[in-house]
Amino acid sequence: MSKTTPATLALDKAGVAYRLATYDYDPDAERVGLQAAEALGAPPSEVLKTLMVKADGKPVCVVLASDREVSMKKLAAAMGAKSAEMMKSADAERITGYRVGGVSPFGQKKAVPTLIDADAAALSDAFVNGGQRGLQVRLAPSELVRVLGAKVAAIS
Repeated sequence: MSKTTPATLALDKAGVAYRLATYDYDPDAERVGLQAAEALGAPPSEVLKTLMVKADGKPVCVVLASDREVSMKKLAAAMGAKSAEMMKSADAERITGYRVGGVSPFGQKKAVPTLIDADAAALSDAFVNGGQRGLQVRLAPSELVRVLGAKVAAIS
């Protein structure tokens, strides 16, 4: 497994301190984020998942704890949109340049607005996808806000 991805390159360029962690990705896992947390031996609240959604048809990258569900109503309100829905996998892969299960909020092919759940943003340290299946980066979630200009809102 390569440990250099567009995500790690973006983190390096932004001067973000992070540690890499790898795990055996299970493509058959019912919930990828929870499987990652178990494999890493970390609490699910500290393993953040990256979702690609559409708010009024526009792409948004959403980051929240792997044991939480996003409220589309709260997400739409946070983005000033009337409605929000999950993006189709093929569209998410085309926009981000990553395969589903390996989508990182960093180093995406096309820059889109990023929204991080308030509980996740409040953590001092968390895992986020490193840009490929089975690769995580451990960092301060505040770096998501700083580097990506992410908006923080209660969306779970």
